[in-house]
Amino acid sequence: MNTEAILQISGHRQTPLPEGPWIMRQSWQELLFAHWPVAVEALRPLIPTALTLDTFAGEAWVGIVPFQMREVCPRGVPALPGLSASPELNVRTYVTVQGIPGVYFFSLDAGNPLFVATARALFALPYFNASMQVTRQGEIIDYQSQRKHPAQASPATYHTRYRPTAPVAYALPGSLPAWLTERYCLYILDRRGHVYRTNIHHGPWPLQDAELEVSEDSMANSHSIHLPDTAPLLHYAHRQDTLIWRPRRVELRS
Repeated sequence: MNTEAILQISGHRQTPLPEGPWIMRQSWQELLFAHWPVAVEALRPLIPTALTLDTFAGEAWVGIVPFQMREVCPRGVPALPGLSASPELNVRTYVTVQGIPGVYFFSLDAGNPLFVATARALFALPYFNASMQVTRQGEIIDYQSQRKHPAQASPATYHTRYRPTAPVAYALPGSLPAWLTERYCLYILDRRGHVYRTNIHHGPWPLQDAELEVSEDSMANSHSIHLPDTAPLLHYAHRQDTLIWRPRRVELRS
């Protein structure tokens, strides 16, 4: 991963590059964005009140995002076999704080217990242990996950097959695909209700249209999110190398 080259490309961001040094690098691979519109009044009660639910043309959106995490390392540390990779499966929506758009995660399931423990401790993210298996045949990715976390986590199962169906195309600024994917921070609340922003940076998303076959998916239901009975908006990305900064508390205005 060429971290200096990643930092040289920033004109696609809505906000300037973060100040200070990045602390971690990650490579997100074989990723699928599956998005559904959800009524604001249905989703708003599930979001912390300190966060503003973001909308596009009056609709909120929920994403389910399976992918492979590779080259996950602190700055200055090489990738280590068995420790720097894991499947991951996110359930997310989109929020703003003080006008800065970002991602809010309902859950992040991972197949590497070290990832789960570290992310919970350092980033206060809602990571859960899961039994996961990902196989690839040609362009088809078979993705299976069964949440195995302690009792405080609701059960969740995911089994799908997906693949890209078109060449790479970069989302146009102002379009729905850009609004959904080109976000450069995530928001969390600690146990005292303080809001933290974790900045990230990567190049523009190399998106491809995709198709999805679902055998089982209870990820959204595990968070009391009821997705519409319509086909999701699908985008595939083969690889996105990413830099991550230290979480910083956001001082909310009274």
